[in-house]
Amino acid sequence: MTGIITTDGEKRLVLVSGRAHPELATDVAQHLGVELVPTTAYDFANGEIYTRFGESVRGADAFVLQSHTRPVNTWIMEQLLMVDALKRASAKTVTVVAPFYGYARQDKKHRGREPISARLMADLFKTAGADRIMSVDLHAAQIQGFFDGPVDHLWAMPILVEYVRTRVDTSNVTVVSPDAGRIRVAEQWAAKLGGGPLAFVHKTRDIRRPNQAVANRVVGDVEGRSCVLVDDLIDTAGTISEAVRVVLEAGAKDVLVAATHGVLSDPAVARLEACGAREVVVTDTLPIAEEVQFPKLTVLSIAPLLARAIREVFDDGSVTSLFDGQA
Repeated sequence: MTGIITTDGEKRLVLVSGRAHPELATDVAQHLGVELVPTTAYDFANGEIYTRFGESVRGADAFVLQSHTRPVNTWIMEQLLMVDALKRASAKTVTVVAPFYGYARQDKKHRGREPISARLMADLFKTAGADRIMSVDLHAAQIQGFFDGPVDHLWAMPILVEYVRTRVDTSNVTVVSPDAGRIRVAEQWAAKLGGGPLAFVHKTRDIRRPNQAVANRVVGDVEGRSCVLVDDLIDTAGTISEAVRVVLEAGAKDVLVAATHGVLSDPAVARLEACGAREVVVTDTLPIAEEVQFPKLTVLSIAPLLARAIREVFDDGSVTSLFDGQA
């Protein structure tokens, strides 16, 4: 195998990866049936990043995979440099594959004199030379409009639902949104789990204090039912752990938490272990370090979804089913 796929002697696909999440990149390459392009990357003494590819990418459709995990700014900068290197090496097209899109939570101005950082991210990738962006479960759908070019917004829901369906009694399940803003996603979950009732947690948040929210009460039928609490990401787990507490206090039989992105910043593990959830399910869009793993945590692979999307884009196929979760 090589790091290049050839179609009819003309089109070529190359897959390159930064240093943020090499395990995911290796899994995606295996699903595509290729090897990653050899890449040299290191830091200078002052923190500047150097990167270079070990084989030609001229005329290729290049996909550069990097998950924006901690330290977020370092890995974003590395991906920007890799995009620039690909463009200067005459790659035909460059697709940024960011399973977790950094700064996605800063998608609008809550108060005066704030940046819209998610838009700035899109501008930076466009300036660096990206033709396309691919990501999974963006925090806000409008981010798709920030980039001047195609954006492949993939859904992890089919992967999560397939697993969760094996862990709950679908005849006695309520899907719970952690806030009113994600009711639409909860509706889609409920439809896939058999059409049971919906509920949501009413919460308040002080926009001046990050990572803090107060769950007040649950609205909907949860008493005596197995509840699936769904969200796009778990960072410090303040919102999710409070939501679990409120749902259990409302009489739920048990609670399973499902989220796409396991950011798991401190003190997330302690909160999740103590909140009373039966199980916490995430995907590996971000690396889950050994020190943040715990017995109730289940990590599902996102590599098949990313590989399928990359293949569809390369083959000029349809990725619509990957947008709406109808995989």
